[in-house]
Amino acid sequence: MQACRFGHWEVVQTLLVFRCNVWKVDNLSNRTALHMAAAGGHVKCVRLLLADAAGDRDGYVNKAASGGVTALHLAALHGHVDCVHLLIDEHGSLAAQTLPCAAPPMVSIGAGSTPLHYAACGGEVKCCQILVSRGADRTVINCNGWLPIDAARIWGCSWLEHVLSPKSHLPIPKFPPSGYLSQPLPSLINIAREQGLNLSSEFADGVDEGSEACAVCLERPCNVAAEGCGHELCVKCALDLCSVIKSYDSAGIAGEIPCPLCRSGVASFRTTATPAASRSTSTGGLGSGPRRKSSSGSEHEASSGGEKGCGSIDPDAGAGAVVPLYYAPFAPSAILT
Repeated sequence: MQACRFGHWEVVQTLLVFRCNVWKVDNLSNRTALHMAAAGGHVKCVRLLLADAAGDRDGYVNKAASGGVTALHLAALHGHVDCVHLLIDEHGSLAAQTLPCAAPPMVSIGAGSTPLHYAACGGEVKCCQILVSRGADRTVINCNGWLPIDAARIWGCSWLEHVLSPKSHLPIPKFPPSGYLSQPLPSLINIAREQGLNLSSEFADGVDEGSEACAVCLERPCNVAAEGCGHELCVKCALDLCSVIKSYDSAGIAGEIPCPLCRSGVASFRTTATPAASRSTSTGGLGSGPRRKSSSGSEHEASSGGEKGCGSIDPDAGAGAVVPLYYAPFAPSAILT
């Protein structure tokens, strides 16, 4: 809960791998970690929590705290557009209504308020547009007798009238699926729980010398492969990529994460099943790149960095030098020349 409150997504990721309970609530307001992440606008934490609750995602995203407040209410009130967008795409209820509550700001908005009432008080135009475009009802009256447009006027957000007025004829933009949907995360969390989360920066003792180095960090051995393209990474890098980078937002491939090596959409990962000695000749292997030596003296192959997403060119390191993304800072030995 504290990691979600302050947006420490890496801590959240590690705790999920070690099977923390995302359904637990605090004793004061009955809020889950999802409520706290949504209230703070920490969309990466929201993304991880929803991936862990994949078995009952609808029940988790719509779990109400004291007063009937859901995570979508809180994200809308504070104007966190990315969180609102993701929660709606993960089936957050647009019709959820609050109950009488003595705690501010709920009491001043009124019982029976929907997320659109809360977005109206928050004053964020894009939050209101997303809610309306996905089907939020602009004619719902809460227990104070307010329409969402009335709540906006009372809270001094008159610029929302063209969005919230039931009689408005201005077109509402259509929004693609959220770029923070992440289909591969549930499979990666399960794999990390089974195999353990290897955080060491070098090959562990006993790893076959034929194992390839992960093309992203260039330090840990590959132990997961993308379904489809077959490119291999270490489980830690795969988790980080699927926790941080945005997914494709096209309707047909929404939630698929671009492979850092070939940019094809990845919907899930699997553990590597091919023997280490044969990976360098398989289609999913990365055996064509230059080789580097680890601290133990064994050679490992790495990607040449020619594909977009696996590395960037460092103009100060000479022609062809590749500096891996996502993991910084690196020791000088990790820079390929």
